[in-house]
Amino acid sequence: MNPLKIFAQTLFLKKNISTDSIQSLYDIKLNGLNGKPIVFSEFKGKHILFVNVASKCGFTPQYKDLQSLHDEYKDKLVIIGVPCNQFGKQEPGNANDIESFCEINYGVTFLISQKIDVKGTNAHPLYKWLTQKNKNGIVNSSVKWNFQKYLVNTKGVLIDYYFSTTKPNSNKITKHLK
Repeated sequence: MNPLKIFAQTLFLKKNISTDSIQSLYDIKLNGLNGKPIVFSEFKGKHILFVNVASKCGFTPQYKDLQSLHDEYKDKLVIIGVPCNQFGKQEPGNANDIESFCEINYGVTFLISQKIDVKGTNAHPLYKWLTQKNKNGIVNSSVKWNFQKYLVNTKGVLIDYYFSTTKPNSNKITKHLK
């Protein structure tokens, strides 16, 4: 049996909540900007921070803090930037545009995924997992804007989510990495 399901069953036993639809993050497929798969199971034992990113947003300077967080915690944390154009059409570029922007302006070396939808009927399965309690076993949420963050623990269990105003190096996030 999947460890996430065992954890969720233990957590929700007293609340009589069904865990049948809970799935493992490690079963979800997502490609990088280069078109190659990002295999989440390769990150077992590390935290993963998912951030929906955009190059023309007021929060775009957070790329700098994300890179700093990546540099400081690279042995404990994988950061995956997830480009999305659903908020104010602030990520209009293609894969090459996004990659160039991130490298030239912020020296980004952490993973960047393909551009996806993070909300609505066409939301990517990753964001359905991140935002739906019946899939992640922890909490329902909705993505409010660019640079919202989701932190997953070393066993693939969602820890929490943080709105755009929470800086990447905030103690709310880093306390889980120390």
